[in-house]
Amino acid sequence: MFLDNLDHMRFESDSLDLLADDAPSSQMFRVGRGSQVDRHVALPWLDAERAVFIAVNRNPGDDVALALDYRTDLTDPSVVASDFWTNPSQCSWRLVAPTFTQLVAVLGLD
Repeated sequence: MFLDNLDHMRFESDSLDLLADDAPSSQMFRVGRGSQVDRHVALPWLDAERAVFIAVNRNPGDDVALALDYRTDLTDPSVVASDFWTNPSQCSWRLVAPTFTQLVAVLGLD
């Protein structure tokens, strides 16, 4: 379900903080905080401080999400998606589009 306004994006993205701050959840969902580690947080991990959800699952527990990943560019971020299919016991964040602009073009929304 695509999030249709900033309030929904903020609300859903708040869960990234919860995941990053709880060690077992951080490992399972591969969400960390770049400011709290001495190395760059890179895919298949998501940096909670540099990501915003733009789509989430409709059904609780499905654990499906699309996020803007601002680690790549502050004006045209990459788009990543959660992947629990490859390894059901741990999420991996996968690149969907190198830029948000490219995603919009591929979907014919430009």
